Amino acid sequence: MLRVFGIKRCDTMSRAFAWLADRHIDFQLHDYKKDGVPADALADWIRRAGWQAVVNTRGTTFRKLPPDQTADLDADRAFALLSANPSAIRRPIVDHGDELLIGFDPQRWSEVLG
Repeated sequence: MLRVFGIKRCDTMSRAFAWLADRHIDFQLHDYKKDGVPADALADWIRRAGWQAVVNTRGTTFRKLPPDQTADLDADRAFALLSANPSAIRRPIVDHGDELLIGFDPQRWSEVLG
């Protein structure tokens, strides 16, 4: 079953859920707020896609963080920041074998998930 990482109450997640439902794709939600952030998965996403793709710099959570926490990010600092502030992780994230989908892009999702 497809595992979708994110936060249940999020507009982008709602669009992704609707897209999956329209295509009758079963999925399991891993909610960061309820289930926490799996450290091994977070480290893998940063390794595979780069921290810049995983950090949601446009989101409210990131923008409200003190500048000393968000300045001079690198992979290690981003990992620590996202571990402590999971709402700053882009969402949704779907790890589908060799493909890592970060954010909801209907065209890309159609290519990968059908």
